[in-house]
Amino acid sequence: MLEVVNLSKYFGGLAALKNISFFIKEGEIVGLIGPNGAGKTTLFNVITGFYRPTTGRVYYKEKDITGKKPYEICKMGIARTFQTPQPFLNMTVLENVVSGILYGRRGNLSFSTARNEALKYLEFVGLAEKKDILASNLNLAERKLLELTRALATNPQMVLIDEVAAGLNPVEVEHITKMIRRIRDDLGITVLWVEHVMQAIMKIAERVIVLHYGEKIAEGKPQEIARDEKVIEAYLGQPITI
Repeated sequence: MLEVVNLSKYFGGLAALKNISFFIKEGEIVGLIGPNGAGKTTLFNVITGFYRPTTGRVYYKEKDITGKKPYEICKMGIARTFQTPQPFLNMTVLENVVSGILYGRRGNLSFSTARNEALKYLEFVGLAEKKDILASNLNLAERKLLELTRALATNPQMVLIDEVAAGLNPVEVEHITKMIRRIRDDLGITVLWVEHVMQAIMKIAERVIVLHYGEKIAEGKPQEIARDEKVIEAYLGQPITI
């Protein structure tokens, strides 16, 4: 579904990404991990058109999408979230999700149809009771859920999720983790997930890709990555139990 080929991104003389290659198959949940500054969010920004790569190509369903604009990539079927949720603060929760539907992949829907669709997504993530609350009045966990819901509302075939569990308590992390599995299992959406909460991402990812200083240093099943000496030295600090 997605293929990244020899991707590099330089900011002046600083290499944020260096010769990254990987693929993601339809229906997978793939984790992307690494220390702060490893290049994970930069990679998301290149894939989704916020940055143009210095070298390399990005292919989505065998089509070259390198350098396309974010809205074009969204309409092709790739949605994303951001590390820091970016809701429309002066709009209600429902209105935020409606905006995702109206400007997403389906196009010319009536407002009433979009509203009904938005209610279904809010029910799916557990925010239906908050639909009439201004986004500015949500707590962190709720804003992260809203960020994810608005991405899902664009009707993607693939979603890139950026640190949705960061800053949440264990109960909230468990809820988010189950939600990501349901996104794949119930909605049929392929997932690429950046996360620092290792117990969450190792629990449901089928494969994990590891970045360090802009380079891919490992890729494999969670059990392999958890015991990989290079990954332990660069990021984990010690082997982890899955």
